[in-house]
Amino acid sequence: MTDVPDEEPAPVRAARPVLASDSPPKTPAARLGVAVVHDLVTVVVTGEVAPGESLPPEGVLSQHFGVSRTVIRESVKRLEEKGLLTVAQGRGTQVRPRSSWNLLDPVVLSVLVENDRELGVLDEIATVRAALEGTMSAEMASRRTEEDLERLRAAFEEMRATIDDVDAYAQSDADFHFLVMELSGNRLSENITHVLFTRARESSRFAGRPDQSAFDLTLEEHRHVLEAIEAGDAARAEEAMRAHITKAWKRRRLPTTKG
Repeated sequence: MTDVPDEEPAPVRAARPVLASDSPPKTPAARLGVAVVHDLVTVVVTGEVAPGESLPPEGVLSQHFGVSRTVIRESVKRLEEKGLLTVAQGRGTQVRPRSSWNLLDPVVLSVLVENDRELGVLDEIATVRAALEGTMSAEMASRRTEEDLERLRAAFEEMRATIDDVDAYAQSDADFHFLVMELSGNRLSENITHVLFTRARESSRFAGRPDQSAFDLTLEEHRHVLEAIEAGDAARAEEAMRAHITKAWKRRRLPTTKG
């Protein structure tokens, strides 16, 4: 196998040093392509190899992962495309500064969330979501049609109908947010927020351990967003969405070692 296919994030696994000297060799069948890219991204994102430092030589990586040098070379190219690495003649393959990383890349973002023990990444996602979704709620309030309102009312009713089913309620909650994004007409904000929200939802830390009272509060907060959009009140719609996302995350957020 010489090519690395377009990758999707690998399954979440317990964090561990990827290049630790006592790590057992990987079998070729299990470590080709996508998995090598995922592990190399983890090496960079977790700081196992820090910005300015160099990855081990190609031959060492090939032996460690149990794959050909071609697979290593192609995997390194993928990390270059994500802004994580730079290959310089005479200096080897170096990790670039974090400011150069494409944090919206699906694999990079997923690895960040996987290794987010103190929930700092999820905190940042909540902050960005509150700002962008607040703006999109205001934009929808300013441009909504009756057809738009009917769709949003239906999405809210689906939330109410599924409130006793944890998984179905979580999906209907997300669908309400995705619909507001779509109907805002703000394609760039929609795309950014969709990526952040989708990747965050893959983490059990994002879901937390909500109870029925949390579901009731969440439904009421969505009602406030709906009513503000129905009224065409952009400022109130923005505030309602910002407040909902901030409060909902605080309710779900699990304790960490930093409190």
